[in-house]
Amino acid sequence: MATATLPPSPPPRNKNLLHCITPILFFSFFLFTIFIFSKRALEPSFSLYTDLFSQPPPLSSPSSSPANSHMSLASAPPTPTPISQNKSSAPKNINGELSVENGEDPDDKNQSFGGMDGNGSDSSLASAPTHTPISQNNNSSAPKSINGQLSVENGEDPDDKNQSFGELNGDGSDSSLEGEKALECDLYMGTWVKDEGYPIYKQGACPYVDEGYDCQNNGRGDSNYLNWRWKPESCDLPRFNAADFLMRLRGKRLMLVGDSMNRNQFESILCLLREGLPDKSRMYEVHGHKISKGRGYFVFKFEDYNCTVEFVRSHFLVKEGVRINGQGNTNPTLSIDQIDKTAKRWKRADILVFNTGHWWTHGKTARGKNYYKEGDYIYPKFDSVEAYRRALKTWANWIDKNVNPKKQLVFYRGYSSAHFRGGDWDSGGSCNGETEPVLSGAILNNYPLKMKIVEEVVKEMKVPVRLLNVTRLTNFRKDGHPSVYGKKVIAGQKVSTRRQDCSHWCLPGVPDAWNELIYATLVFQQIGSKTKIQ
Repeated sequence: MATATLPPSPPPRNKNLLHCITPILFFSFFLFTIFIFSKRALEPSFSLYTDLFSQPPPLSSPSSSPANSHMSLASAPPTPTPISQNKSSAPKNINGELSVENGEDPDDKNQSFGGMDGNGSDSSLASAPTHTPISQNNNSSAPKSINGQLSVENGEDPDDKNQSFGELNGDGSDSSLEGEKALECDLYMGTWVKDEGYPIYKQGACPYVDEGYDCQNNGRGDSNYLNWRWKPESCDLPRFNAADFLMRLRGKRLMLVGDSMNRNQFESILCLLREGLPDKSRMYEVHGHKISKGRGYFVFKFEDYNCTVEFVRSHFLVKEGVRINGQGNTNPTLSIDQIDKTAKRWKRADILVFNTGHWWTHGKTARGKNYYKEGDYIYPKFDSVEAYRRALKTWANWIDKNVNPKKQLVFYRGYSSAHFRGGDWDSGGSCNGETEPVLSGAILNNYPLKMKIVEEVVKEMKVPVRLLNVTRLTNFRKDGHPSVYGKKVIAGQKVSTRRQDCSHWCLPGVPDAWNELIYATLVFQQIGSKTKIQ
């Protein structure tokens, strides 16, 4: 029987389909692999990929965060108690940005701080210690770099002479601030707050306070006036750090030029900086002089920082002289068109702090009879306010001609308020018994005509001048004067109340705040903020 042969069965249809699909799947997987590993090239074109693999937003810098916009430099101390909420505004301060042109010689050894290293970091901050805070915001973080942040590293030699006072673009804008939101803060609008961490240096511990300002040792019994700190409304001052201040002064000459009010401030800054020295003997007056009213020139050297802090007496900043009258006697004159003879010393300083004011308000200066002089002409009668204006212009012209803003920094300290009751310093005026700051009232808004003149003159100057506008912050402090305690009382001797000092200030005391503002100016300037410091 024959066997029938069946034809071969056709291949399964599914198997053929599998043979077709496999290469397609392999090719699709290949394309997907390319897609994954070339995301950078494909990212601009594929919105789907961008949505699926989007990156988290960049972290905001401390300077742009609302919580950190107060310029605090660390965590906060106990919340202080404000003495006033008066928000009335004093006249606007002068905003003078330091003008530094491009192309300066990097090998110039005579330049001031604020210079930048080649990598953009601030060379003068290399080993500055971390600041202690005064901010009331416990969530604030310390700035970290020069662009809105303060970089502080230890162990690096800060003795860099090749520095300048800020880097500005050709149009006068601050190059470190480009693309950042400027912080606005008027350091001179604020109030005094109680702070048990004050004074910065202990009463009686500083040997550079002369008798006239040493109120506690002269018998003043109350001490509440020592525990106040100046607090701007819109920001916090960096807690004063004497060692850091000295680092910023390394290799520099800081000079205060003016009347006895500037000597008051000079003694204050010596005491403040002394707190940064482990070995106090490394600070001394180079001529061996003891501070006294009779001497008009002092130079204190800080050996470990190769810097000096100096005082030059100049009551008016213009030239004092004498004339021979008809009887053959000599009478004083004031040449309001000639700079003071001490100006030759001013040229040598890196940082200058000027003032004049109190000597213009009384005696021969106020009367103006046969006293004011221009050229060889002595005015029989001349208005003292106009004389003040012309004298300041003479000073301003000298600054514009002789100061290099790339290498020198100039401050003008404003008028410091007096608080006489019932007279003046030589006519029975008194302030004895004042133990608290002024809390409210018209006195807080007092602003002398002379300060308006200062603002006008500074605005017209070519060389930027930082205006330490301390007038309003001194308006509060009727409690801070020596009063009857300007002279040491021998045991058993009665304190005389006949003549009282209600112009100068006890130390420690109010002038310490002026020097804190100088320190804050230098700190904020290096951070790169547009904090209003004038």
